[in-house]
Amino acid sequence: MALAVEQDWSGPLEGIAVTRYQHGLPTRRIRVVEAGHPVPDEAGEQASRDILAAVRSLGEDDLLLALISGGGSSLLSLPAPGVSMAQLKALTNQLLRSGAEIREMNTVRKHLSAIQGGRLAAACRAPVLALIISDVVGDDPTHIASGPCAPDPTTVSDARAVLARYRIDFDGPFSETPKPGDLLFSRVENRVIATARRSLEAAAAVFRKRSIAPIILGDTITGEAREVGAEMARLARRTQGPAALISGGECTVTIKGAGGRGGRCCEFLLALGIESGGIWAIAADTDGIDGSEDNAGAILAPESIRKGPDARACLERHDSYGFFSALGDLVVTGPTRTNVNDYRAILVSPP
Repeated sequence: MALAVEQDWSGPLEGIAVTRYQHGLPTRRIRVVEAGHPVPDEAGEQASRDILAAVRSLGEDDLLLALISGGGSSLLSLPAPGVSMAQLKALTNQLLRSGAEIREMNTVRKHLSAIQGGRLAAACRAPVLALIISDVVGDDPTHIASGPCAPDPTTVSDARAVLARYRIDFDGPFSETPKPGDLLFSRVENRVIATARRSLEAAAAVFRKRSIAPIILGDTITGEAREVGAEMARLARRTQGPAALISGGECTVTIKGAGGRGGRCCEFLLALGIESGGIWAIAADTDGIDGSEDNAGAILAPESIRKGPDARACLERHDSYGFFSALGDLVVTGPTRTNVNDYRAILVSPP
């Protein structure tokens, strides 16, 4: 996004872009910082501090162009006063393992941040235009990257309720965020420019050209990855082929104990394969990273469960990466430098 702006912007321009490690691109006028994701780190903290200082220096005749995509909740991490980066790291790890969905996680993080939950816009005297690539269900700017330029309808009480729901012990200190109706947002525009729905429609066009009926199940599918996979298998058995069941959204994986390797896309596929008894499918995160490994997702073939390691044992210890790696069926794209949430397609053959 930063590189595209730099290539097309003819006037004065300066800025800072924060992305995950090994995802940077060469820019001339915009400084690129690589930082930690999905767990924040000190590099992201310092970059966020620099961004906030630069924004505070803007005058009324300037423009703040905020380029926002999924991942910003960890990359743009500036703990609020009284909260340390070490505390934020530990809390993020607990939330990632708890099974909390992304909007719940961001509700907590916004109330522990000095820059998210509308606070970036609040620090700016200039007009603000936020261009946003959505990776969350519903495409609401307040939930994307924890909404640095968007009003926040959630409260400190909501944040505490999320932690209580997942039995995570953390006392704060929490701070309240700017709310809808605040006059500061009269000079702020949040514009979503790319969504998961558009990616599913593009996939549907590909299947349609091959005389395979696309069935878009929606871009808002959430829940435990293994449960969603099993339910999708049952749906596939009831579907008349040739057809492609296409879906997006963001599932969760609740890890109890040590856990193995893998992300929500691979866990979804493993459960789908076990329940279906043999089917073609793909599931991948559009940013190129499924969880914390080096793969975007994997491909499931009709013979995968039979040829691979003990599928049920792998699912039980959350080692979906190990399962598909053994088969050579991981999808490894490298950095895509975009993020419109997960993409899943199940191919239903003719009877």
